[in-house]
Amino acid sequence: MESALAKDGILRMAARQQWRHLIAVATMGIGSGMLAVAGAYGLTQLLAGVFLGGFDRTAALPWMLGLLAIAAARAGLSWWEETAALDLALRIMASLRQKLLAHLLTLGPVALAAEPPGRLLQVAGEGVDSLEGFYAGYLPQLLRAATVPPLILAVVLPLDGLSAGLMLVTAPLIPLFMVLIGRLAEGRSRQQWQLLARLGSHFYDVLSGLVTLKLFGRSREQAAVIQRLDGQFREVTLGVLRVAFLSALTLELLATLSTAVVAVTVGLRLVSGTLVFEQAFFVLLLAPEYYLALRLLGSQFHAGLAGRAAATDLARLLSLTQLGGPVDSAMSITAEPIISVGVDENETRKADNGSLVNRPATVLFREVHYQYPGQTNGLRGVNLQLAAGERVALVGASGAGKSTLIHLLCGLMAPDAGEIRVDGRLLTAATGKIWRQRLAVVPQRPHVFRRSVAANIALDRPGVTRDMVEAAARQAMADDFIRALPAGYDTLLSGDGEELSGGQRQRLALARAFLQQPALVVLDEAFRGLDTVTEAQVQAALDRLAVGRTLLVVAHRLSTVRQADRILVLADGRVLQNGSHRELMDQEGLYRRLVQADGKEAGL
Repeated sequence: MESALAKDGILRMAARQQWRHLIAVATMGIGSGMLAVAGAYGLTQLLAGVFLGGFDRTAALPWMLGLLAIAAARAGLSWWEETAALDLALRIMASLRQKLLAHLLTLGPVALAAEPPGRLLQVAGEGVDSLEGFYAGYLPQLLRAATVPPLILAVVLPLDGLSAGLMLVTAPLIPLFMVLIGRLAEGRSRQQWQLLARLGSHFYDVLSGLVTLKLFGRSREQAAVIQRLDGQFREVTLGVLRVAFLSALTLELLATLSTAVVAVTVGLRLVSGTLVFEQAFFVLLLAPEYYLALRLLGSQFHAGLAGRAAATDLARLLSLTQLGGPVDSAMSITAEPIISVGVDENETRKADNGSLVNRPATVLFREVHYQYPGQTNGLRGVNLQLAAGERVALVGASGAGKSTLIHLLCGLMAPDAGEIRVDGRLLTAATGKIWRQRLAVVPQRPHVFRRSVAANIALDRPGVTRDMVEAAARQAMADDFIRALPAGYDTLLSGDGEELSGGQRQRLALARAFLQQPALVVLDEAFRGLDTVTEAQVQAALDRLAVGRTLLVVAHRLSTVRQADRILVLADGRVLQNGSHRELMDQEGLYRRLVQADGKEAGL
């Protein structure tokens, strides 16, 4: 029940936001119904005049021209209504897709970690597309069915009370059967959508892991799984279509029989002389128009069910909240914290060389707690401080809470308890956007977009020129390998950047950071997997980036740790030790055991 309310809320909310266009579509439907009444009246008067009133050609001509004008106006209005309904649907679809994208970007990668990427693509793509039938077909017909039959009934009632009573009694049978059939069809439509989403998600996973599947010789098995899912989807789809055909047949039959009942009673009374020709013929012309709106609603009922089924997942995604706190819709977080745009000039100062750079940030964690839902790991009362311009290393075994601490620092999650302050200001959802403009993260495997090298560095940052991109690349020691690419800075990279080595990707990420000119640089295990030469190149670029900035390094190599001003040792969600390398080596504790575990003190 909650899911139904949620999806209906989404559908109603989206329609209300386009209320002007919705009113325009409804007005056109009412106008078309009024023209139908006018056309029926004109045709009745023309035939009565020609066959009973002795109309000659001159007298009949104005009525004929009027009927032609009404027919042309009705055809034009129907075309306009269909176009306006399609425009309404496209506007709503674009709005919902933008809203969904903004919401997902606001949630960030941590909150969406449990959502399969294939399913997200399915909802944002085909899920939103399936709403076209709902808004362009079902909703306009629903509005017409709610307005045109009462209009025709109001016209028939003064002329023929018996026919109006028959219409009033038989008309509810159509929506009644529609609801009864809809209960059967809705479950199947929901099952169809769920299977489609499952198929799309699985296919995406197979494509993403195709290399692994080929190496382990399991690609044929996955092809069989896809074939099985496709067969299930085909059977469910055929079941949905059978119900749709059944509903169309039933509703068409009811409308036809209801029209026939009205026609028979009118004919009998016309023959018996209790009803005059003009009244009888007028009612006979209006009866099909009365039931037409309900018949057309039945033909669009399947589109309405399909839209409601897709809206279920859409509503679920839009109702997701940021881990540890509510989502601020004004925030804009991307899959990687380094993708930030703009620098708040109020938070900058002039460097000696005249360029704009952020002043080094100060960070304070005070009794910060965070626990993942349904899990025991997280942070338990973390207290730490990063002074402006300080280099701090964060070490600890897997599961100690390093990634959680970084996610909290980046504003991707909100703490369950405690507070995080940056330059004395409380880090909240509202201030997180400004903070991320002053933050650069260089992860272990930076994401590469399917765009040119220059675009991958600039990331659509406003005001960035090619000269600025190349200058950032030179600072990151990336200019040489970029120019060696086939088209240099204009080389199109694949979606996963397979053309680049690990060290090249790291230097690309550092170029982004140089262009960002951050107040705080977070180096998240960026040296893992690099050879000695590449590590030295990345380290040299990092040393330049760290000048005049606060640096937090999630470290695994002792060489990186030794260069830090302080080392924070994290274990079981708590900071157990805090000090320089020499100070911590003089103590009995976890840090010395981690160092001693590596016999040559070459890494942690």
